Amino acid sequence: MTFDVIKALHIIFVVSWFAGLFYIVRLFIYDAEANLKSEPEKSILQKQFQIMQSRLWWIITTPAMILSVVFGTWMILLNSNYYLSSPWMHLKLGFVFLLLIYHFWCQRIMNRFKLGIYKWTGNQLRLWNELATLFLVIIVFIVVMKNAMNWIYGTVGFFATAILLMLGIKIYKILKKKEFNK
Repeated sequence: MTFDVIKALHIIFVVSWFAGLFYIVRLFIYDAEANLKSEPEKSILQKQFQIMQSRLWWIITTPAMILSVVFGTWMILLNSNYYLSSPWMHLKLGFVFLLLIYHFWCQRIMNRFKLGIYKWTGNQLRLWNELATLFLVIIVFIVVMKNAMNWIYGTVGFFATAILLMLGIKIYKILKKKEFNK
């Protein structure tokens, strides 16, 4: 396999991993909100959401995470002198490590929901979902900008993205409340 094929596979599985992370938390939101409904609607919805969560997690998200790590590691091993001496790669790997923690924390949330433990509200989960978006933005900018990245602009961009995501959530809540009151 050529380096470019390995890189392409790494990118494909990273995209799949993030798609799974984004969607799993949406399912958590629906599941948590279903927990507030009365029976039998509550049980029916939660059962379906938990089936969807399990399939998404074990068939798409976790295999994509594993393959992202495998192909990323393979790329590093093929060109270790360059990658291991590059500060941007160290920073990227730090954020990938945080993303792995995020991944397994999502798994913990899923497992708790299966046990009927609902400590997260829909709004808290919406904020949790935006953390994956921030990881995506940060990791992509680090990889694309590499050593040319101006850290001041990168930091400002990170916080601007976070603020825009928070504003988007606030606007969504306002619109949802207006729609509900109609």
